[in-house]
Amino acid sequence: MNISMLLDMAAEGLGDRVVIGTRDEGLSAPRLRELAIGGARLVCAAEADAIVYLAVNGPALPVALFAAARAGVPLVPVNYRLGDAQLDALLANHPRALGIADPEHGEALRRAGPAVRSPDAWLKEAARATDPAGDDDPAPTDSPAVLIYTSGTTSAPKGVVLRHHNLVSYVLGTVEFAGAGPDEAALASVPPYHIAAVSNVLTNLYAGRRALSLEQFTPEGWLDLVRRQRVTNAMVVPTMLARLMDTTGLDRSVPSLRALAYGGARMPVRVIETALRTWPDIDFVNAYGLTETSSTITVLGPQEHRTAVASDDPAVRARLGSAGLPVPGVELEVRDASGAVAGPGETGQIWVRGEQVSGEYAGQGSAVDERGFFHTRDQGHLDADGYLHIEGRADDTIIRGAENIAPAEIEDVLLLHPDVLDAVVVGVPDEEWGQRIEAVVVVRDGAEIDAGGLRAQVRGTLRGSKTPERITRWPELPRTPTGKLVRRDIVAALTAERHEAVGRQG
Repeated sequence: MNISMLLDMAAEGLGDRVVIGTRDEGLSAPRLRELAIGGARLVCAAEADAIVYLAVNGPALPVALFAAARAGVPLVPVNYRLGDAQLDALLANHPRALGIADPEHGEALRRAGPAVRSPDAWLKEAARATDPAGDDDPAPTDSPAVLIYTSGTTSAPKGVVLRHHNLVSYVLGTVEFAGAGPDEAALASVPPYHIAAVSNVLTNLYAGRRALSLEQFTPEGWLDLVRRQRVTNAMVVPTMLARLMDTTGLDRSVPSLRALAYGGARMPVRVIETALRTWPDIDFVNAYGLTETSSTITVLGPQEHRTAVASDDPAVRARLGSAGLPVPGVELEVRDASGAVAGPGETGQIWVRGEQVSGEYAGQGSAVDERGFFHTRDQGHLDADGYLHIEGRADDTIIRGAENIAPAEIEDVLLLHPDVLDAVVVGVPDEEWGQRIEAVVVVRDGAEIDAGGLRAQVRGTLRGSKTPERITRWPELPRTPTGKLVRRDIVAALTAERHEAVGRQG
């Protein structure tokens, strides 16, 4: 089952409803299919083995996605924010690709070998190649549909292979065909090289919901676009929602907005509580997933948000910080250090299984175990009712002496302070303990924070061994565009600061 089937269904069932772009200048599903057919012919004429997309989000992306599907090659959306050396290393894997790049990124693609056209040129060439004559059979079901390189926040990026049946399984399991009303519009503020960009194209098209993208997020720009385009559904990452809630002087009225999904990183409870109070009539959804799982695998729904924030029961209220329950077709296990399934409340490694789960890497093959489960490399626990609570990446665990410490629980305590807007806790190399605990906080403008008071707050809530040895104030934390902390940069900076301080003392 090729993802082209989803486009064919939309083209036949949605009429002239605009599904991509603005109300006045967007693409209908039939027009999107015509451009995809034209684009597929360009791919075949060039004898390309992939489409490499090195540009910002926009209509050229869905045309490239479905053109690649019809041509039987993968779409490879690449992070245009990478440095030259890392970008050259990735692009060297695709010398025979057809390249689509913004002018400022085209030279990197040319160095790798592919012929390059701009997004506008790609759309115009695809439009000219839409002659109905010729073969338009989609590619086989099990061929790769998308190759997405992971962000590489803790290691070198790996190419995740998502096959057609993975993506189609995700869409069919989570979306009702043509279930959206003709007035519905969705805004996704994520870059094209993130799995959420691909999944949003597919799910909104299948639902019949017009899909919009925002190239550069600012709170003012996001709110203005929501109002102008009468956006009904939106997806943000936690740092975006925090800026929407924390920026002073904003007009936060969004009369058209009905639902807001968030994901990509951990959401501070303070931020989501503020958002629920600010927009009480909006349905909030927390979606947890990975590139390797074709996007969402667990969901915390709107009613669960409202119930949790209104509850006096600590166990129910804690669900506001959870990732929710598995979506249909996904099985989830939390395993302890021995590999046995952990009980409720016991921390372990999160494993998932299902048709939408790929767990496949380019050049490395499948990473699923003998039972078909994929190791997410996230750790967490299930509560008594099956809600998943994420406690961070396994690689983020701090080992202080013989004790394993999850940074997330310390970060949660720091974020309870009303003037702490962002916080990260990391392990920094230490000769005596192996690692020592250090924290970095971002503080509200004009606020004065006493590091000793913050350390006392942690000590009083947790215990002395989990109290950061040092708390540093930074103006902002290094994050990917999807909100993930780049912890290796934080550790490197803190280590360098400590060495410099030691040198000065000497």
